[in-house]
Amino acid sequence: MRTSIDTNIISIILTGTAISQQLSNLLGRAGDDGALVICGPVYAELMAYPNMTETYLHGFLTQTRVEVDFAIDEPVWREAGRKFAEYASRRRESAGSKAKRLLTDFIIGAHALLYCDRLCTLDTELFSKNFPKLQLIGSESL
Repeated sequence: MRTSIDTNIISIILTGTAISQQLSNLLGRAGDDGALVICGPVYAELMAYPNMTETYLHGFLTQTRVEVDFAIDEPVWREAGRKFAEYASRRRESAGSKAKRLLTDFIIGAHALLYCDRLCTLDTELFSKNFPKLQLIGSESL
């Protein structure tokens, strides 16, 4: 079983707050089931974490047994594009009353859907609505 990890999970683990230990435990359990994976956009977002360095991020990912899949090929781009277009259409129809999402979220979701078995995220509402076939694990698993 391959578990894709959303940026928000690792970002919170890096904060060292009370929930970070619970999320670390969640990833540990997911890792017991198989590989832990982040895609390139998650890696790029993590590099923007305050005071982050490539050396520290590499060490953190190695220590936590998280693989980085930097390759994003055509099927991911096509799926992300379809889902982002559907989202944009719904947003226009609702007069844009909800927060605007970034394309990155849809790339992460498409990568998880096509190349992993599930996604670990705290943004389950976004992913369940836009990727209904994607298995999610999040705060309800804590």
